[in-house]
Amino acid sequence: MSETNQVISFGCRLNQHEGDVIEHVIMGNTENSIVVNTCAVTNEAEKKAVQTIRNLKKNKPDAKIFVTGCAAQINPDKFAAMPEVHMVLGNHDKLVPQNYSMMEKKIVVSELPTKSKPLIYDVEKTTSKTRMLIEVQNGCDHSCTFCCIPLGRGKSRSMPLGAIAQCIEKALLNGCKEIVFTGVDITAYGNDLPVKINLGQAIQRLLKLFPSLPRMRLSSLDVAEIDQDLINLFKNEQRLMPHIHISMQSGDNMILKRMKRRHTRSQVIEFCNNLQHYRSDITYGADLIVGFPTENDEMFQNSINLIKEARISHLHVFPFSPRNNTPAAKMPQVPFNIIKQRVKIARNAGLEMKKILYNNSIGEEHSVLIENSKSSDVVSKGHTANFMKVKANTKLPAGSIIKLKIIKHNNGHLLANMI
Repeated sequence: MSETNQVISFGCRLNQHEGDVIEHVIMGNTENSIVVNTCAVTNEAEKKAVQTIRNLKKNKPDAKIFVTGCAAQINPDKFAAMPEVHMVLGNHDKLVPQNYSMMEKKIVVSELPTKSKPLIYDVEKTTSKTRMLIEVQNGCDHSCTFCCIPLGRGKSRSMPLGAIAQCIEKALLNGCKEIVFTGVDITAYGNDLPVKINLGQAIQRLLKLFPSLPRMRLSSLDVAEIDQDLINLFKNEQRLMPHIHISMQSGDNMILKRMKRRHTRSQVIEFCNNLQHYRSDITYGADLIVGFPTENDEMFQNSINLIKEARISHLHVFPFSPRNNTPAAKMPQVPFNIIKQRVKIARNAGLEMKKILYNNSIGEEHSVLIENSKSSDVVSKGHTANFMKVKANTKLPAGSIIKLKIIKHNNGHLLANMI
């Protein structure tokens, strides 16, 4: 990418991944351009995108600003009306290189496709020596009452297994050590394919096809969709990393029902306890929405209790904000000052669980994937298999998987020595 170009992505890992594709592949033939890849999960995310656009134009008045992502897909006219914006591109259109050189239109937002089209790009430009994200699924068929993402991403659609295999093959040839499957609802994988296959079956075939792949990791999973094939893989396949991020949203059954989620709090606890029995090193992350309409103190406390009962050590907390055209926007709202207080409590609960996990890891030996991004780094940084952050007190080659001994917990990282 030209040094005069820039991509700024908000929101989920899928959006970050698509931003990387734009940055390293699509923007290669443009000059003095900035792409703002928006998120529509919360009102705050959209406000941040608007403010970012205005600040960028102040600092770089001659730059062309392209706006894309879910917020742009859902409400293109809003962004097109901003004088700072050169062009608005939909979620599908942002991955078409020639759209960035069009002159005759300010809005290019196509209808979202009904079938997955594999992202075609030069894997060597986007793959580091550590990990590669592969978009195996996009869109969502569910209708959670708080969510507008189906409007921004469309119906669920799965990347064909052969296309995923091609991406893995290229990544391995480039020296990649870890593959991460990402998407909007990856546990829905395969439902739309001509020959039905679920996520667990797909992973099993791919791991068998690529015995030299050291690590595979999954992004957010829906407990209601996790089947026995996937559970068996986590139990028996050591190359499937022992960290699961759960699309939890709440720890109270009534709130889950009003959210139109399809799981209960007991299902989350049972799932976590079950896998912990087979993979003692497994860790859990989760998304939690705080202050959903009608949430009272008891309901909120149920969420805090679930964080502790399920041992959620990597917690993402979101304050509820009503989105237009969603049922939750019409429900009785919780006052913002109460939401703000609960967010702080929830985040502290998550930090406490992470502190317990990290303290319990002192003295243990862990295999760490070294992820140094700068040649000037004097220490080595990476993640354990169960996704704990580690710093080593020596320079190690990026992309290496090295066993380290944890000696200390400091400021959100584990400190480790060579064995």
